[in-house]
Amino acid sequence: MFQRLHHVCVVVADLEKAVAYYEGLGVGPFFDYPKGTPYVEFEVPDPAASAQMRYKCADLENVQLQLCQPGTLDSPQRRFLDERGEGVYHLGFEVPDLPAAQQEAAGRGLGVIARGLRADGSGFCYFDTRADAGVVLEVRR
Repeated sequence: MFQRLHHVCVVVADLEKAVAYYEGLGVGPFFDYPKGTPYVEFEVPDPAASAQMRYKCADLENVQLQLCQPGTLDSPQRRFLDERGEGVYHLGFEVPDLPAAQQEAAGRGLGVIARGLRADGSGFCYFDTRADAGVVLEVRR
């Protein structure tokens, strides 16, 4: 399930400043993270904190770069920024079957930080892999 890297997500304190910096290096163009259809299942530590997060993305030749600015409410990304500063928060991997990947991860003993599933089978699942992998690992479809 962790074979096809889709994106690297960097948590930043100032989204506009980070975008300007990367674009100054020739990375970009950046666009707003595309919100999809509503989730039929949505389990996050704090939905209000999740709604406050702002994302910008840039599609590179081989991977997408995501920049995430957490809001002021408590979230895993906010705690990461407060405790560690800016940096890589998670690696996102594309999977063909999200529920199957979640089941496989559960069988491997991976705890879930947050997850969302849409009616069409697309969505995400963040696993609590920080202690062993050094970053959060995510699967998405």
